[in-house]
Amino acid sequence: MSERTPDPASSGTRTVLLRGGEVHSPADPFATAMVVEGDRIAWVGEEGAADSFADGVDEVVQLDGALVTPAFTDAHVHTTATGLALTGLDLAGAATLADALARIRAYAGARPADRILLGHGWDASAWPEGRPPSRAELDAATGGRPLYLTRVDVHSAVVTTALLDLVPGIRDQPGHHPDAPLTGDAHHAVRRAAHATVTPAQRAEAQAAALARAASLGIGTVHECAGPEISSEDDFTGLLALARETNGPRVVGYWAEAVASAKDAERIRGLGAIGAAGDLFADGSLGSHTAHLHAPYADAGHTGTAHLDADAIAAHVAACTEAGLQAGFHAIGDAALTSVVDGVRAAAERVGLGRVRAARHRVEHAEMLTEATIAGFAELALTASVQPAFDAAWGGTEGMYAARLGAERARTLNPYAALLRAGVPIALGSDSPVTPLDPWGTVRAAVFHRTRAHGISARAAFTAHTRGGWRAVGRDDAGVLVPGAPADYAVWRTGELIVQAPDERVERWSTDPRSGTPGLPDLTPGGDLPVCLSTVVGGRTVFGPPNE
Repeated sequence: MSERTPDPASSGTRTVLLRGGEVHSPADPFATAMVVEGDRIAWVGEEGAADSFADGVDEVVQLDGALVTPAFTDAHVHTTATGLALTGLDLAGAATLADALARIRAYAGARPADRILLGHGWDASAWPEGRPPSRAELDAATGGRPLYLTRVDVHSAVVTTALLDLVPGIRDQPGHHPDAPLTGDAHHAVRRAAHATVTPAQRAEAQAAALARAASLGIGTVHECAGPEISSEDDFTGLLALARETNGPRVVGYWAEAVASAKDAERIRGLGAIGAAGDLFADGSLGSHTAHLHAPYADAGHTGTAHLDADAIAAHVAACTEAGLQAGFHAIGDAALTSVVDGVRAAAERVGLGRVRAARHRVEHAEMLTEATIAGFAELALTASVQPAFDAAWGGTEGMYAARLGAERARTLNPYAALLRAGVPIALGSDSPVTPLDPWGTVRAAVFHRTRAHGISARAAFTAHTRGGWRAVGRDDAGVLVPGAPADYAVWRTGELIVQAPDERVERWSTDPRSGTPGLPDLTPGGDLPVCLSTVVGGRTVFGPPNE
């Protein structure tokens, strides 16, 4: 984790009283005020008691009824790719193939000096044409220039002929298709070629843009999920350095490379990573037909792609556990998740169940879980790092999941209530740029799941998006506004606070107002979400009016 060294002349000794609002804290469910000393929470309580602090602090912040919560943690982010989408060609809003091609044409015309055009976010499953752009269409739209354009899930890409010509042997690599999106090794090869043209200055600009967007949304920490197949060591170490040296969100780094020895683990630590985890691919994605399934896709005659089997997973987890390093995997399909559980269980038999559980190994996405794999997660204390916006975007009877899997299997995806019932720790994130940075939207998506039985309470979802992210990196003392916790918080303009669950069938904690449960904004779909007024990390303002 990149940490910022406190300035003893300012943040190290400065004391701030926030008062006159609503403070979301289990220490006092009716709190209206909070005192911050340096980089820690010092006190939380009600307005009457705040008077005793007013004369002894360096600053008093009048909240004027605003809500104060712990800052969010986004547990799965690709920071540079997010920044490139923010500053480059983003097709997430393209409603049709024709619209996408028009945007590509306009972008190419506006960037005559770019060696390779970069873009992201197309999703042909939502277009009336029902197909991605052909290579000939892309060649015409770009005037024959190199273009790398990732699908929304980033597991496949469409490219121009000019880009293929820059990658020797690409047409012989697995995953190359004459006129269809590239997957697998072919995709990784063109991605490396495309990203190699991004200059250090462009990369730093993109990273800064992504972190600034995160801070503006009340996100105080992001988990960067990097690795040799999706980024570079320079990109990863540069991001961690940027986070250390600038006033912004914390960045926790994961590097997705297999570990076979203590020497391997030490090399990954040397990069600044806290784990050999994140997008260490056990399989691909449902949208690109590369998630590994037990039974074939409903709209394709195959079961996807397995990148790691149980033996390889066991070897990685055992080596990481023995080295005291967190391990983890990207796994979406039911067959991939079976392999992960079987592999982690085999590692536990080698090095001891207690040691595996204590390491808090994690699994990203974990979408197509079964009763058996959920039980395995609970047994092995695996953290499920999940993205509720996936269900909001692709769930439901008419969504991409149903098209890929059929309605019956699609209804089993993203079973958050079952995970909580089993005692599986969960952490929420976006996988940005796959889905946007949007913490309150993420909480809403977890509560109002498209499959009602999988929805969870607002309290449970909010906790998973704040404290859950800290617990996923081994910190139990953060992500909550109590004395002694890190002063990572956000201030929000919002409406009435309520204690909310979508209906009586969801898995929830106590929702009786008499229990003293702190309220949260009303997240009913269609209503306005809270607006971030300021974000503070370690006692230092990273967005909004300064209080230092």
